[in-house]
Amino acid sequence: MTRRRLITSATGLLLGLGMLPFRPGAAAGRSFPLQKTRDEWKQLLSPAAYQVLFEEGTERAGSSPLNDEKRAGTFICAACANPLFDSASKYDSGTGWPSFWQALPGAIGTSTDYKLIYPRTEYHCARCGGHQGHVFNDGPPPTGKRYCNNGVALAFVPKGTPLPALRT
Repeated sequence: MTRRRLITSATGLLLGLGMLPFRPGAAAGRSFPLQKTRDEWKQLLSPAAYQVLFEEGTERAGSSPLNDEKRAGTFICAACANPLFDSASKYDSGTGWPSFWQALPGAIGTSTDYKLIYPRTEYHCARCGGHQGHVFNDGPPPTGKRYCNNGVALAFVPKGTPLPALRT
């Protein structure tokens, strides 16, 4: 049995016994400005994007082309097109996921998840609730934050290109 499977199994057992405060979909049940059913999101997104954004999955490290994106521009939510990060705050964290030291004002919300037993700060799009990733306190100055984002949960809009209309 792998370590990951052991942790996942133990967490599932403890959740089933009601011994952990975590529930799947930490952002689920909250009210967001853009409301869609899970089925509506499934019809709009790729299976990989849906899994990350609305089932709180994680893409494989190093799998996103956005990890190597270095142009000036804006990173937006892949679900609703809400602007989340300016490219000026992107840096190479060495983790294999696109990382940022600061989100755009009002763009994200946070919650605590216990998927790995210990608490982590999860962040999601403030407009649609789509899971983006986790924020850690080991980033560079000036904030010391590392917003570790799933690339499949983002889209990139180069500077000089109009941002797409927000999804309704």
